[in-house]
Amino acid sequence: MKEVWTKSWKKVLVWVCGYFSIIAFAIAGGYAIVKSEDEELRRSAKQCFIVTLIFLAADALVSILSGIQRFTYNTGYATFLNWVDFLLIIAKIAVYATVIIMTLVGAKMETTVRAAVEEEQKKSEEAKAAKAEPAKIESAKKEDK
Repeated sequence: MKEVWTKSWKKVLVWVCGYFSIIAFAIAGGYAIVKSEDEELRRSAKQCFIVTLIFLAADALVSILSGIQRFTYNTGYATFLNWVDFLLIIAKIAVYATVIIMTLVGAKMETTVRAAVEEEQKKSEEAKAAKAEPAKIESAKKEDK
């Protein structure tokens, strides 16, 4: 039976959950880390956990700075916080999108390489069989004589 969720799509699911919510990641990534037999999926989930924590800490810092800004309203400081928040959102989108694309492209390349290797193995087996065929015919002729 063909597996519905391939390894690469499981990785993509973990990264998408990490992008959207720490709670969604805790469920999907935690399951991948604790229950998965695949070491590559575990490693990817751990990397996503670290990236998610970094962005969570940056969001917390911006929230603290926004709270400070509310006590002393300064237009320049408010503009600075808006730019920091905007750049943080862009960075988060860029990092998660890059990893997801790399995961999908890597899986496609892996599939292509695997197909090429299987084709080469098949050709070499056919070549060995073709070389063995004349030898069998000659040995059969010798036995008949």
